[in-house]
Amino acid sequence: MQTVSDFEASRPAVLVLAFETLAAAQDYRNRLFRSSRLAHVTPHKTIVLCRVGELQRAYEACEAGIFDDYVLFWPQPFDVRRLDMAIHHALGLLPKASCDAVGVDQLAAHARHIARLTPNLAERAHRFAHEVGRTHAVAHAAARSAGPAFQRCFRQVGESVDALCTAAQALAGALGPQLQAARVMGALAERVRPTVLAVEGDAFERTLLSHLLENTKVELIHASTGAQAFNSIWTRRPDLVLMDIDLPDLNGMEITRRLKSVEPLASIPVVLMAAYGRRTVVMESLKAGAAGFMIKPLHRATLLDKIEAFLPGSMA
Repeated sequence: MQTVSDFEASRPAVLVLAFETLAAAQDYRNRLFRSSRLAHVTPHKTIVLCRVGELQRAYEACEAGIFDDYVLFWPQPFDVRRLDMAIHHALGLLPKASCDAVGVDQLAAHARHIARLTPNLAERAHRFAHEVGRTHAVAHAAARSAGPAFQRCFRQVGESVDALCTAAQALAGALGPQLQAARVMGALAERVRPTVLAVEGDAFERTLLSHLLENTKVELIHASTGAQAFNSIWTRRPDLVLMDIDLPDLNGMEITRRLKSVEPLASIPVVLMAAYGRRTVVMESLKAGAAGFMIKPLHRATLLDKIEAFLPGSMA
């Protein structure tokens, strides 16, 4: 298909759609995202040119995430540089999608993990120092009641035990400032709410998900199509994706496969959802790269447990 080959040959950062009608531009966009394996994984912005009678519908299409911006092209506007400015603005909005890019959410997730390790590490260090000291005292008491030959052997071993005891106490003391820094970092990380992207084509289901996740520590964002989902994934880098299998433009399994083929995005866990739970569907979902599967209608307890498994502490 020429639509696909042109896009995949150039992989543009900004796609300008200049069609006779807004409907034709939207049809082109839909065909591109259905047929191309690169359109979803190529970060780009889409600008549609429209007529004066299409302005309201162009605005609504942008609001729905079909296009990113629109420019009045006919009748020719007084501002002849409007399209140039729109392209310049779109380029500035593109995500920095290098493999080395690290988001705030990623740093916060690691900080929360380190903070959870801190109490155990501190306790084990002090317990180790205590046990070494106790063993040292017991050994000294035993040596005093033993004969001269044993005492001579013990003195040689005792020097090593003394050094170990000193090192254990020093370790426990030295860990204090580092562990305190980890606790502070963990407290700061708690201010950054993990992001969950819900990809659901049904408006009622999106409302239900928002209701089910009320009073949790996650920031819930929504997408209603695969195209919107990829745009949100590139720009927001969510910590978890909850995605319906049956979407208007593309199957959720196929979106998952494409997501897992892009190195900067492959680590984002995806939980697929469907109103049916046939074994073949579940197995295909896992084969596509999904980290989990849920059957709708969703129940709050099940949903919270699933999210907690991927984002520990986010449901408290």
